[in-house]
Amino acid sequence: MIATHPANPATDPRIIVALDYADAASALTLVQGLDPKQCRLKVGKELFTAAGPQLVETLVTRGFGVFLDLKFHDIPNTVAKACEAASRLGIWMLNVHASGGREMMRAAREGVSKSGSNPLLIAVTVLTSMDQASLKQIGIDNTLENHVLNLAQLTQSAGLDGVVCSAKETALLRKYLGADFCLVTPGIRPANATQDDQSRVVTPVEALRMGASYLVIGRPITQAVDPLAALEAINREIQSS
Repeated sequence: MIATHPANPATDPRIIVALDYADAASALTLVQGLDPKQCRLKVGKELFTAAGPQLVETLVTRGFGVFLDLKFHDIPNTVAKACEAASRLGIWMLNVHASGGREMMRAAREGVSKSGSNPLLIAVTVLTSMDQASLKQIGIDNTLENHVLNLAQLTQSAGLDGVVCSAKETALLRKYLGADFCLVTPGIRPANATQDDQSRVVTPVEALRMGASYLVIGRPITQAVDPLAALEAINREIQSS
């Protein structure tokens, strides 16, 4: 399946709250104050390693769509089995590394299909921590922008639903990959938020206008005095634009 570019944040929340915590108790303390109708949740490597699949199942039971951000990258058979097991947790979305190649991504797709569930399957193109010099260090002479586009096109050809990309790449990818390809964008800061350690800040409205499908937001919500109020304010910002 190919994900439909979401049109109504009231029925398909655009915000994915990043649960960047080291333990389940801290994550659940935040989650109990959030509304599953207004956001989804991202569980990454640190929290999953600390809390395991039980936490994911708890979040799903509470009605949240969970993006399991483990970025699988291995031989095709291993990735297929990992994706199948992950999908059985009832998650909404999971990801692999596009640099694993078409065969690996197709195996991931088959693993998801075997699970009996139907989460979105997306791929990471180039990590947002990498720049042109980083690509050169690993032997890639292509420009960063073109390398991202090539990996995104490979992802689409392998039958996946979308990619994780930076906000500055969304317009290019939307142009070449169409309106229905899912683009998940990290590094989002509301208009009134501090930049923290982000050097290139993009607001939720700007990211959506550039073509993003879903926005991963962490500290502006998780470190707010009232996380639910912060979440609601961002949703109002999106809906009023």
